[in-house]
Amino acid sequence: MKEPEEQGEIRFAEILWRERQVRIEYTWIGTASADAPLVVFLHEGLGSLAMWKDFPAQLCAAGGFRGLVFSRPAYGRSTPRDDDERWDVDFMHRQAHEVLPAFFDAIGLRGKPWLLGHSDGGSIALLHAARFPDSVAGLVVMAPHILVEDVTVASIEQAREAYINTDLPQKLGRYHDSADSAFWGWNRIWLHPPFRQWNIERELDPIACPLLAIQGLDDVYGTLEQIRGIARRVRQTRLLELPDCGHSPHRDRPEEVVAQIVSFINNWRQP
Repeated sequence: MKEPEEQGEIRFAEILWRERQVRIEYTWIGTASADAPLVVFLHEGLGSLAMWKDFPAQLCAAGGFRGLVFSRPAYGRSTPRDDDERWDVDFMHRQAHEVLPAFFDAIGLRGKPWLLGHSDGGSIALLHAARFPDSVAGLVVMAPHILVEDVTVASIEQAREAYINTDLPQKLGRYHDSADSAFWGWNRIWLHPPFRQWNIERELDPIACPLLAIQGLDDVYGTLEQIRGIARRVRQTRLLELPDCGHSPHRDRPEEVVAQIVSFINNWRQP
């Protein structure tokens, strides 16, 4: 695996995707020990490398892990969407099946990483592990989506109103070269009527690795059915249901989440 000399240095990889060259920003964090588990962080639907803030560093320091943090196409400092580019119902499948393998190949990643995904990133992690079950050491998913619920759509509709009528574009602009690229790519497809039928439950069966699924009891973007549905399909799933916690467990309950993830990964760590 090729790594930069300086941990924390922002780098860029180039991949060919959707018939054009796409730039992806990324950074390595944590220990440089090749024997340590590698955790790849997959951000939420409005997230980016920078929006993780210090959580990846905290987790890697607590567990002695290596970390790889990056922004998917259209987010952060990665290549924005073209103005006329509209995502389709399979947008998370394409990230999982096309972008991740191309990105890993571009940076020379070898071995089996742990995938840690939040929200849409959790869904992408699940889809990747289901398609490539022999390439993943384990999964940690926080507030993932495996189906579309009414509560999810209602909250995303509220987010659209906030983006139009408040300073949300300016706030997101701190973390993305193009806030419009990040927001509208995510918002329009989630509110696209055919997307209401999106459901990946049956696609989870091939997942063979250990899986920790975390959900806040106060999550306005999804109910406990999201992670309990995973457990019904993937028998090696461990559930962590957190009270007093919303859609971002790593921000609402950081100490507990870090401790639980470290314990889970180390329990499955190869000797």
